[in-house]
Amino acid sequence: MKKTIEMLKALGDENRFRIVMLLKARKMCVCEIYKILDISGATLSVHLKILKNAGIVTQRRDGRWIEYYINEDEKMKLILDQIENTIEKKDVIRKDRGMAMKMSREQCSDSFSKKK
Repeated sequence: MKKTIEMLKALGDENRFRIVMLLKARKMCVCEIYKILDISGATLSVHLKILKNAGIVTQRRDGRWIEYYINEDEKMKLILDQIENTIEKKDVIRKDRGMAMKMSREQCSDSFSKKK
C-alpha cells in the first residue's frame, strides 16, 4: 500500500502527471520532454527523479541519449491506464502527445543543450 500511495503522490503534480502521460505514448529523452513542457532543466530533473523514486519511470541509455519510459510493473500499468481513461480527452494531454509525435531527439537536443 505504501508504494501505491507514493506513486499517487508523485502523480499529484501537474508537470509530473504530464510527463507520465507523455511517456505512456512513447519513450522520450529529456530534451523532448523539456521542449514540450517548457520548464527549466533543473525542474525537469527533479520531476524525473521523483517519478523514478516512486517506481513509475525508469531510464536506459540509448546512444548519446538517456531514454525515459514507464516502468513495466503490471499493477502500476493498471493504475495508470485507469487514470488515463478518465482524462484522455483533456486538451493539454492531447496537445502534449501531438507535439511528441511530431518531434525527434535530433530536432530538440541542440535547443536543450543551449538553454540548459
